[in-house]
Amino acid sequence: MYVVVVYDTAAERNPKILRTCRQYLHHVQRSVFEGQLSPAQLRRFQNAVSAALDLSYDSIIVYTFPPGAVPQRLAWGATEPEPTDIL
Repeated sequence: MYVVVVYDTAAERNPKILRTCRQYLHHVQRSVFEGQLSPAQLRRFQNAVSAALDLSYDSIIVYTFPPGAVPQRLAWGATEPEPTDIL
């Protein structure tokens, strides 16, 4: 399935969340990631991120799209370079 992840965390937790997201997805913007994940990968990702969050302050939003459905993405302005080290 195609996944878009957006997070907002305290500064001290940003590096851990960033590293975890980079292990699974493409870095699109500062706290936005996207890419294809299997259901098992999504569960592992969710477990890894949940372990690092403070649920009283941090938030993460995960948009999922069914297999075969890829959202159209429009972007304006400066963009992140294309990833080169994807799993």
